[in-house]
Amino acid sequence: MRIGNRDFDTEHHCYIMGILNVTPDSFSDGGKFRNLDQALFHVEKMIKEGADIIDIGGESTRPGYTEISAEEEIGRVVPVVENIKRRFDIPASLDTYKSAVAKAGISAGADMINDIWGLKYDTEMAKVIAEAGVPCCLMHNRSEAVYQSFITDIINDLRESVSLAKEAGIADEKIILDPGVGFAKSYEHNLKIIAKLEQLEIFGYPLLLGCSRKSVIGLTLDLPVSERVEGTLVTTVMGVLKGCSFVRVHDIKENVRAVKMAEAIKYCDSIP
Repeated sequence: MRIGNRDFDTEHHCYIMGILNVTPDSFSDGGKFRNLDQALFHVEKMIKEGADIIDIGGESTRPGYTEISAEEEIGRVVPVVENIKRRFDIPASLDTYKSAVAKAGISAGADMINDIWGLKYDTEMAKVIAEAGVPCCLMHNRSEAVYQSFITDIINDLRESVSLAKEAGIADEKIILDPGVGFAKSYEHNLKIIAKLEQLEIFGYPLLLGCSRKSVIGLTLDLPVSERVEGTLVTTVMGVLKGCSFVRVHDIKENVRAVKMAEAIKYCDSIP
């Protein structure tokens, strides 16, 4: 898969997507990187620690978040995207579910769109992505955490997102799927989808896992957001062993090391 100016071997390696929230209210680091200089300093740090992609978010999507206008979101993310692409040689993903924001972000240089609603929130999103020819990550989400058969329902929901993508003309080699840990799922649901990630391989698309510092870790370990690194690393290792091609994380250095160790074990049969 090609994202920006880089090729990603999604069949044999798990890549690190570094989180950059330029928001005042994100659950983990809200307000820390609203200033452009602070944001760029953090990007530089993430790159030095081994990030492969930077994912820029201009609106918090934590539980109970307040939706902002497309105009406000554009004002937050476009300067950041422009400066990242001007100063660094790294693919930039834009975390948005609004087509107007996606269009502005792509014009500013964003190499990929990460849509937490899997193209289902904004009917124009699939068209914008298809016309730009950029890759996209389609996350599982729904309005309520009500399921008849949990894994089967997730597969069917993701199948709907894939259909929207293909109908708009988005090529297969530009689609990534995300099981949506922490979105429209109970604590038990979140544990189960992590445990059953391999069942999503039926689609044949690369998988992205985003568990970093989330409530499923906090509830399991009874720890605040600031103390969830170890729990996140466990989910990253699970992702690697179950075939994920990307993990979206806050703590780059630690997750790079976890991926490297997990891959050494996973591919040990190739050692003579």
